[in-house]
Amino acid sequence: MAQYSAELDGVFVALADPTRRAVVRRLGSGPVSVGDLAREFPMKLPSFMKHVRTLEASGLIRTAKAGRVRTCTLNRERLVLLDEWLAEQRRIWEERTDRLEQFVTDVEEQ
Repeated sequence: MAQYSAELDGVFVALADPTRRAVVRRLGSGPVSVGDLAREFPMKLPSFMKHVRTLEASGLIRTAKAGRVRTCTLNRERLVLLDEWLAEQRRIWEERTDRLEQFVTDVEEQ
């Protein structure tokens, strides 16, 4: 998992902002134009585009332009990286709590 650390850092940076998390959540329902997405947030389009660029740079979303309309699509494959990291962390902590539980049980039995 160490080889993915730079990529993973980028994903976490992108998801650190509530606006970007909301965009990812919204795109979970399907592709949306930037204009339609931007209307859901209380900011000007140039400010919103910074969020789009951050999400795109992290690989969480893809954009495609057709004429004057830029459409955003969630890159679900990128979420696998996050899911794998979380699964690894979950496994590590479950092992630790299992060992702690065993220790407490052993101490109580003495």
